[in-house]
Amino acid sequence: MSRPCIALIADPTSSEGCREYLADAVELLTGTPPVRVDARHFATGASGRGVRDGGRLRLRVAEEGLDFVPDIVLLYEIPPHRRRALAGFQQLLERHDVVTLGTGPEAWRTATEKNLTVERFRRDGIAQMETVVLSRPTVREAGEAFERLGGDTWARPVVGTGGDDTFHVTTRARLEEATGYYAGHGTDWMLSRDAGNFTADGLRHQFRVFVLGGRVVHAREHLQPAADTPCNTCRGATPVPIAPPDLPPRLTELAVAATASVGLPFAGVDLAVENGGVVFEVNVQPAFVDGELETVALPYVKAHLDAHARAAGGPRTARRPHPTQAIGTGGRDFSAPA
Repeated sequence: MSRPCIALIADPTSSEGCREYLADAVELLTGTPPVRVDARHFATGASGRGVRDGGRLRLRVAEEGLDFVPDIVLLYEIPPHRRRALAGFQQLLERHDVVTLGTGPEAWRTATEKNLTVERFRRDGIAQMETVVLSRPTVREAGEAFERLGGDTWARPVVGTGGDDTFHVTTRARLEEATGYYAGHGTDWMLSRDAGNFTADGLRHQFRVFVLGGRVVHAREHLQPAADTPCNTCRGATPVPIAPPDLPPRLTELAVAATASVGLPFAGVDLAVENGGVVFEVNVQPAFVDGELETVALPYVKAHLDAHARAAGGPRTARRPHPTQAIGTGGRDFSAPA
């Protein structure tokens, strides 16, 4: 079988660099680099076009001289605030015979807009710290929520990334600062009870668990010496890799359940083992760190290649996706038995 045409569609304004890991993974697995496309060309109102070509989807970006028919689309490294503008493109991919992983706009939105995540977790019984969603609250309303949550909380925007615009709120003065900040930015936000997630030697810590096709493929612990700073690696936390079998079983269970709850086939789940195990958030397109080419990027690309092989009638070489997390390719369910 000839090599599939793989498009890597990402936003170059992102500083995370995931697209480089994925491009390397594609070349390692296929011997050919992907076709790189700026995702902004396919945002609402942009110049990129997708047209039917004999039952396939042809992508065109005139100013870039791009005109090709992809077999596989890797849609990744899209900043949260740009994801809504790609909903139409996601729907276009779903309607055509293009292998792609997790392009459903509803799942993206549920995981990206954290107020929706909170509601979905409540519906599905996913353990989380008590949270109050706030929209332009008065100082009094914010104060009532703060007191109800015990006076030790984290404030974060409904849509954000990398721990930006996040406050550890333990005083009324800090609460007023956060309230004013979000009001000034016109941002809905949330207050969550602090999880008390500290190691025995006083480091703030949490876990990032990568779930693909209903199973954990990789995990890491984040250790943060600054107790008032989010446990993100981009905010100074040190990542310590964990082999999936060494992850506490409760965290494995929670990570898989949280990923399924929001409707994603692949995600990076942030959670803590304290309080019996709680989920903080589900990342649609988790960033990679050194060493995760092999443990995350390669399995992610290989899942696409396996789905493409199954679609073409070839042998199955990857683990069968979870029934509720099939890889979507034009509405065809490749989690069903061959």
